Amino acid sequence: MDKIAIVTDTDSSLPVDLAEKYAIKQVPITINFEDSSYTSGVDIDDRLLFEIIDRQKKLPTTSAPPPSAFASAYEAAFKDGVDSIVCICVSSKVSATYNSAVTACEMFPKRDISVIDSLNLSMGQGFMVLAAAEAASQGAAKEEVISQALAAGKRVHLYAVLSTLKYLAMSGRVGKLAAGMADTLNIKPILTVQDGKLDLLERIRTRKKAIERVLELTRSSVSGKAIERVAFLHANNIEGARELQNQLCNVLPCPPSIIMTDFSPGLSVHAGAGVVGVVLLTN
Repeated sequence: MDKIAIVTDTDSSLPVDLAEKYAIKQVPITINFEDSSYTSGVDIDDRLLFEIIDRQKKLPTTSAPPPSAFASAYEAAFKDGVDSIVCICVSSKVSATYNSAVTACEMFPKRDISVIDSLNLSMGQGFMVLAAAEAASQGAAKEEVISQALAAGKRVHLYAVLSTLKYLAMSGRVGKLAAGMADTLNIKPILTVQDGKLDLLERIRTRKKAIERVLELTRSSVSGKAIERVAFLHANNIEGARELQNQLCNVLPCPPSIIMTDFSPGLSVHAGAGVVGVVLLTN
C-alpha cells in the first residue's frame, strides 16, 4: 500500500489542529506591506493583519508561494517516506499558487506528484483537502484520493457577509464614495464562490437581514441533502461567527463536529475585517 502525502496552501483556511491530525503540509501565502512581508499562518494572522492595515491606511498585496516553497514541502514529504503526493491548491482564477505548485514538480522528475486546481477557496478548498487526507489515511489509491477531493469540491456551498466596504474601497474595487454611501445605508454584501472566484451575490440592507438571507440561501442549497461537514469563518469576528453558528444550527441539522476558523490573511485582506461566513459540505 502506497503512502500518500497531502499538501495544500494556507488559503484553505484549515485549522492547524486538523492539518496536524492528517499530517497535511500547508504552504503559506505571503502578505506584502511597503516596508515588510509576512507569512500567513507563521508570523501574521487576521488580528495583526488589520492592525497594520488600519495603522497604515493601505492594503497590502498578497503573493502566491514561490515554486521553491512547494518544492520544500514536497521534499519534506518524500523524506518522511511517502510514495506520492497530492497537492490541492486555491483556485487558479484567484491566485498563481497552482502554477507555482506545478512548476515545483519539475524539480522532482522521477517522483509521483499530482497537483489539483480546487477551483475553490477557504474551507471549500479545505473540505476537499480533508476528503483527500481521510481517503489517504484509509489506504485509498492515489486515483481514489483525487476522486474523493474533486467530488467534495462539487458539494461545497459558501456564503459570507461583509461587515463593511471600507477595505474594498482601499483596494480600488469599490469607489470610496460608493463604499461610504453603502456603509451609511448599512448595506451588507453577501459573497459566494462562483466559477472559482469569490463574487458578490447580493446586497442586503442591515446585517440582521443579511444573516437571515444567508440562512435562506443555505437552506436552499442543502435542501434534500444531508450536511456532512460545516465550518464557520470569520476575520476578527469570532462572536459574529458564533452567532451565525447558533442561528444556522437552530434551523438545520448541523453535524456534531463543527469547525470554527479564521478566514486567513491571504483571503481576509480582500474581504475585510468583520466578515463572517459558512461553508457546508453536503452528500
